[in-house]
Amino acid sequence: MIHTLDLNFQQIEEVIAAFLIETSEGLVLVESGPHTTYKNLENEIIKVGCKVDDIKHVLLTHIHLDHAGAAWALAEKGAEVHVHPVGYPHLANPTKLITSAKRIYLDDMERLWGEIHSIPENKLHAVVDNTKLEIGGKQFIAHYTPGHAIHHIAWQLDNVLFTGDVAGVKIGNSIVVPPCPPPDIHIEDWQHSISKIRAMKVDTLYLTHFGLVTDKLKHLAQLEEMLLSWAFWIKPYFEREEHIQDVIPKFQDFVKDQLSSFGLDEIGIKKYEAANPSFMSVAGLMRYWKKNNKN
Repeated sequence: MIHTLDLNFQQIEEVIAAFLIETSEGLVLVESGPHTTYKNLENEIIKVGCKVDDIKHVLLTHIHLDHAGAAWALAEKGAEVHVHPVGYPHLANPTKLITSAKRIYLDDMERLWGEIHSIPENKLHAVVDNTKLEIGGKQFIAHYTPGHAIHHIAWQLDNVLFTGDVAGVKIGNSIVVPPCPPPDIHIEDWQHSISKIRAMKVDTLYLTHFGLVTDKLKHLAQLEEMLLSWAFWIKPYFEREEHIQDVIPKFQDFVKDQLSSFGLDEIGIKKYEAANPSFMSVAGLMRYWKKNNKN
């Protein structure tokens, strides 16, 4: 059984999820969430009749703090943490990760993400494309799925795929949108990953932001459409060399109009903004166009 745990990020429901799987060798957790939601994680695990101390493995999709920020606390309790090789050194020594995040979040760093500590290397395991983990009679398969991040892994369990951010953000029955933070958004890689998921023998997606998706093909088609929509909306601003801070409010209005057109009210828009801050996508997509110098 898969338990979807709502981490209640910033006291907002359905923004960040973690996923708990029971096996004969203890609990497996996909995503840790940020350290600020660690107490919520503990409470959610208790609600399903388990204990956080029984988590034996943590499978991370990538090291962004909303997905992996509390992994160190679980490692301290004995959990083995599995991550892509590019993410591995940043969990073993998070100095660069912290510095980079502080440049973005400034005074909000601690409020949003809490503490970040290193994970001992004897608790860290690097996984590459098609790595298979046999845990308590269940097989978890790592699928390398870059585009959102160069170190992104989607985890397969039978006909289910835990997609991290590569399958976008979709809250409730509304629209799916692409989270596009810096530093390594890559549109073509993301499209390739979408095609890879499309071809996989999985029919159910579990999104970290947020929850279950059963109409895989429709979902992925909308994601790709929105990804291109956002990227090409940003492109003229890059070409005119407009300052990011001047573009952010325009993009926020653009996204708000898109979300409103799908029937979202202010509460729904607030959830999307908490899960996927618009200013991050401006920075990420401007950087994409600069790095790739597309004509």
